[in-house]
Amino acid sequence: MRARYGIPLGITAAGAAGLVYAAGFEARSFRLRRVTIPVLPAGMRPLRVLQVSDIHLVSGQRKKQHWLRSLAGLRPDFVINTGDNLSDPEGVPEVLDALGPLMEFPGAYVFGSNDYYGPKPRNPARYLIEKATGLHGLNGNAPAVGAIHNPWEDLRDGFDAAGWLNLTNTRGILKLEGVTVELTGLDDPHIKRDRYTEVAGGPSNAADFSMGVVHAPYLRVLDSFTADGYPLVLAGHTHGGQLCIPFYGALVTNCDLDTDRVKGLSTHTSQGRTSYLHVSAGCGTNRYTPVRFACPPEATLMTLVGRE
Repeated sequence: MRARYGIPLGITAAGAAGLVYAAGFEARSFRLRRVTIPVLPAGMRPLRVLQVSDIHLVSGQRKKQHWLRSLAGLRPDFVINTGDNLSDPEGVPEVLDALGPLMEFPGAYVFGSNDYYGPKPRNPARYLIEKATGLHGLNGNAPAVGAIHNPWEDLRDGFDAAGWLNLTNTRGILKLEGVTVELTGLDDPHIKRDRYTEVAGGPSNAADFSMGVVHAPYLRVLDSFTADGYPLVLAGHTHGGQLCIPFYGALVTNCDLDTDRVKGLSTHTSQGRTSYLHVSAGCGTNRYTPVRFACPPEATLMTLVGRE
């Protein structure tokens, strides 16, 4: 009897311990990633850019809100929010409160699907099926039935009132102590709201530096930004894989990006040009899967410096 039941009980205990760790500790073990990226023209002063992404705020997440407010102490030159701020239709006031100190700095934002629509319970195996089929979000799948509509207009109005640039399929300019930064953004490709033709043409000659911003790093978007000559593209969406295998990495990216580039700094090549790509693992989770494993929540402080 001992030999017969010892292994299943051991596996059950280990699984329970892993779940407690993933939900109770790692999902709230917030980190700051720091990275230096050589993308600026020679002679231009360095720029400090703070990227926050995939907050997925649920009312009452006080530790996450306190940590987000504390990021203002980094004193970035500007802030980029790459979307999926919500995981609760009632969460807009708390998102704006948590990001309030950061909205004292120049900034810009794009939205993700979870800003527009509330989450529903979902079988995690669906992500593996979508990886196998190559169909993600509304890219080949049928539209969701009975979707919950989030009050994204209130979130937009709060960001706009603070002076952050809305980059929904458009361009914007930040002027920072004598430096002009052009930001070209897209709406979320995961739900097929991206319209690259409306922003195509590459960096403007009037800007000292230009970069692309999008929520989900789909290859069609990365190809377009790179082919147009943007030296840097920022994205989120992937959660870094969220549930990763130690010493192996992520199993899925929830888009058509390969798992080798699921988070952090990498490069992307299209039509003979190469851009840097930074994908944030984000600092939250869907409210129905509040776990992370081998992939702690994060924000990123990027120091942009002159090209080598």
